[in-house]
Amino acid sequence: MPKARQRQSPVVVVGGRAKKIFMIDLHTHSLFFDGVLIPSELVYRAKVAGYTAIGLTDHGDFSTFDHIIPRLKKVAQTLAGAYDIIVVPGIEITYVPPAQIGAAVKICRKLGAKLVVVHGETPAETVPEGTNNAAILARADILAHPGYISEEDVRLAKKSGIRLEITTRKGHNRGNAHVASLAKRFGAKLVLNTDTHTPENLLTLQLISETLIASGLPKTDYLLMQRNAKELLNAK
Repeated sequence: MPKARQRQSPVVVVGGRAKKIFMIDLHTHSLFFDGVLIPSELVYRAKVAGYTAIGLTDHGDFSTFDHIIPRLKKVAQTLAGAYDIIVVPGIEITYVPPAQIGAAVKICRKLGAKLVVVHGETPAETVPEGTNNAAILARADILAHPGYISEEDVRLAKKSGIRLEITTRKGHNRGNAHVASLAKRFGAKLVLNTDTHTPENLLTLQLISETLIASGLPKTDYLLMQRNAKELLNAK
């Protein structure tokens, strides 16, 4: 079998100057929940695809936090050193009742989650009403696929510094244009993530371009979203 070649980080031209794209994806899943790859293969495939940083954020609730987070934390340290890629151990708090999300965020951070994502009120699923607001009030790091989020919650996200996700994932991405429009209007920070479950879900330039166009965002906004992701990583 031929050896996989690592892709170089791509560049875009902005104002006549070449800008390097940092491939940062802070929402992915391994087979610790419903992904198909073990963390080692997921991280290596991301490295080959040109990633500079990846977040391992399997779905969890109070029954699984203590099982998932310590294991992702341990393997993240090993993989980061082996493959020269930033690997951030985290969790996606999923379907936890809104009144309990604040407690869930605190527990996850105590267990070692460096990245706390909350599964937002996507139009693709019946997520408990109030989840978006509870995630923002709890100061999670990223509100994933927040669907048709309210103006009030976008303003609150801006004030709290919570990143709102533009997602490449089918179904969840139906709310992207709405999220992008309100975030631009009120100054909330956006990040672009894949919600990867299979190798085919990982970022490519074509996928990035298609997602931005469908979200009503100029291609140059990807650089801004990557900067928002880098700021989050630096804070960790």
